[in-house]
Amino acid sequence: MNRFEISSEAIDLEQFRASLVDETCGAFVTFEGWVRNHNDGRAVLRLAYEVYEPLAVKEGLAILEEAMKKFEITQVHAVHRQGELAMSEPAVVVGVASAHRDAAFKACRYVIDEVKARLPIWKKEYYADGDTEWVNCQHSVHAVKDNSTATKQTGNKQT
Repeated sequence: MNRFEISSEAIDLEQFRASLVDETCGAFVTFEGWVRNHNDGRAVLRLAYEVYEPLAVKEGLAILEEAMKKFEITQVHAVHRQGELAMSEPAVVVGVASAHRDAAFKACRYVIDEVKARLPIWKKEYYADGDTEWVNCQHSVHAVKDNSTATKQTGNKQT
C-alpha cells in the first residue's frame, strides 16, 4: 500500500521505516529533507510550510502511482510537514522498498523531485535579521502565469 501524507506533527522516522519493511524486498532507500540554518547566504532560524492539503494529497498520491509504474518497486511512501519547523527537523521524508537498489534509488529521486515541483506547498523562511520571505515558490508563479495566459486567450475573466 502506498501512502502520501501531510502532517502537522513531527514525523516518526522509526514508524515510517517500519511501515515499508517487506520480506520480498532487498532494498530500502529513504530521503529526508531537513530544515537547515542558512539559505542564499542568509541565516535561517526556522521555517513554516503552508499546504493546500486536498490537492497536495491527491497530487502526491498520483506521483507515488507514477513511481510504481515507472520503476520496479514494491512500496513507496511520503510525508510532508506543514506548520512551523525547527532546525534539523525533517520537513519531508520519502521511502521506497524494492527487490533491488537501483530501482529504489531512482524511484526515490523521482518522487522527491516531483513533490518539490508539483505540490501546492509554500515555504516561509524566518531569518536571523528579523526578515521573512516566501521561497522556492516558482511552480506557483508558473501556475498563475499559465492561468493568466489561458484567461487572455479565452477572454474569460478570473474570479
